[in-house]
Parts: sequence; C-alpha cells; structure tokens
Amino acid sequence: MPKVILHVQNEEAIVGDMDVAPTPNDTTITLKHPTRKDGKDISYLEQSVSVVVWPMHRINYVEILPSEEEDIITFIRE
Repeated sequence: MPKVILHVQNEEAIVGDMDVAPTPNDTTITLKHPTRKDGKDISYLEQSVSVVVWPMHRINYVEILPSEEEDIITFIRE
C-alpha cells in the first residue's frame, strides 16, 4: 500500500495510503487515513472518516513516497 502526498486544487497537501497507484484512466482517487502533512486532521472532514474519494479533475498531482522495504540507490560524489 503506497503512501502518497495528494495535492488537491486550492487545498493544503494531504498524506494518506492508497491500495494501488493511480493510472491515466482513473476518474477518482481513493485515499485511506488522510491527514495533513503535519499529521493533523483535515478541518473539512469528520473525525471518524478513514477513506476519502476525490474526483481526478480536482487533483494537481500525486507524489508517491518510497515504501520502507524499497531500497533506494543514490549516487554521492566525494
């Protein structure tokens, strides 16, 4: 389950989990356990909400964060 940062138009960035990464054919994005980037609740959602579905036309872009089990290889110049 990838963790993502969702950038909704005219809203603060939202962090949450997705079952699968979105595809170009998707019309909605479903996010589980949505919070703000600082971990606080989203003011316009009820406290008991655990899944939110946004229409794709409201999304600017989605950042997919690397999972904990993924090895990230970087190159460092000395």
